[in-house]
Amino acid sequence: MKKFILVLILGVVSVACQSQSKKEEPLQNVGGPCEGCEAIFEYGNKTLTPIDTLPGFKENEPKLRITGTVFQKDGKTPAKDVILYVYQTNRKGIYETKGDEKKWAKRHGFIRGWVKTKEDGKYTFYTFRPASYPNTRIQQHIHVTIKEPGKSEYYIDDFLFDDDPFLTSSARKRLKNRGGSGIMKPQLKDNIYEIKRDIILGLNIPGYK
Repeated sequence: MKKFILVLILGVVSVACQSQSKKEEPLQNVGGPCEGCEAIFEYGNKTLTPIDTLPGFKENEPKLRITGTVFQKDGKTPAKDVILYVYQTNRKGIYETKGDEKKWAKRHGFIRGWVKTKEDGKYTFYTFRPASYPNTRIQQHIHVTIKEPGKSEYYIDDFLFDDDPFLTSSARKRLKNRGGSGIMKPQLKDNIYEIKRDIILGLNIPGYK
């Protein structure tokens, strides 16, 4: 009986040590400085799924359906449990707010959304095409942040539009292609512009192992 109790105690201690070891395992810091990337955790009590619809989708045109697959660094294996956070301007080029926003929503506005991939790595956002910042030649864009298991959050190249007149050849050359190219080609289908962008985790991300 004493031997049984001793074995049981040792087993409990072993499990506790392993659990503590897992909790203390540090995240791999990747991607370099990332102002506002912590906004990826601001989804509150929302249950994340592979599909999300951003505020304003029904009211605004042109409508977008952005879809793709998130792959591991090998570019072939679908990545599970990856969170994508996106935010964008409205049709006037403003990060629109309602006045009661908290934390990063004060700057990012309320036109934002989150998805989380499953085993197949697929994701979909329903939104509308943003406008350039007022009185600028900055390209229309949708910001995107990534959070994958075991890594700190990091940004990848914005979602951009191949037919944007401000996306000049010189602007294209300056792109870092973090996560792969973010340039998308809208295709009109059933009154919605469909866009596909696959993402490769760690691609062109500093410090990624």
